[in-house]
Amino acid sequence: MEQNQENEVISMPRIGDAAPKFKAVTTQGDINFPADYEGSWVILFSHPADFTPVCTSEFMTFASMEEKFAEANCKLVGLSIDGLYSHIAWLRTIKEKIEYKGMKNIEVNFPLIEDITMEVAKKYGMIQPNEDTTKAVRAVFFIDPKGMIRTIIYYPLSLGRNFDELYRVIIALQAADEFDVATPADWRPGDDVIVGPAGSCGTAKDRMEDGDIDCKDWFFCTKKLDKDTVLDRVLRKK
Repeated sequence: MEQNQENEVISMPRIGDAAPKFKAVTTQGDINFPADYEGSWVILFSHPADFTPVCTSEFMTFASMEEKFAEANCKLVGLSIDGLYSHIAWLRTIKEKIEYKGMKNIEVNFPLIEDITMEVAKKYGMIQPNEDTTKAVRAVFFIDPKGMIRTIIYYPLSLGRNFDELYRVIIALQAADEFDVATPADWRPGDDVIVGPAGSCGTAKDRMEDGDIDCKDWFFCTKKLDKDTVLDRVLRKK
């Protein structure tokens, strides 16, 4: 039994793959994933266990930001390998007893998946045996409205996630799609964006001479993209 566990190959979906399908019981009722979320971006994330302090801080932060993510057409779905009643008791305790960084009376309204069989966690490669064989690591999957995986971030059990970065990623992914650009290091709305490489010598020459595009060399060109323009498109306020 132990030998089989050591030799077990953990499959991990990749960026560009269709999100693995599953049906699950959650704190907000049954879900059929990703079909129930068609048309929306989704952050599917795992946590090691209920009634643990790092996870508690993360759930309070996610819950406090849920409306902000919703404005960007993004829904949240959590998972751990604990049972439904444990989930319910833990979330009730968070609301009734826990205060963190000025957050209190926090109610978690997004679904938290029961995964005591680890079926979903294994489909998404959330169980990392060298980290722990009975707890899911802090995996984060960004899934687009067509059900495709667009970004994957993994954190170890000991490291709480950076929620500013998770929000930055969901905005940057949508901005890249909306404006057909790439976003450079540390990009935030209002910063210059990257224009894709030229496909020919003629295009490269024209680009170097285009006043709206700032080219440091033929392969490194940026252009301005107004913050309000980005947010109007991404936050659907146009």
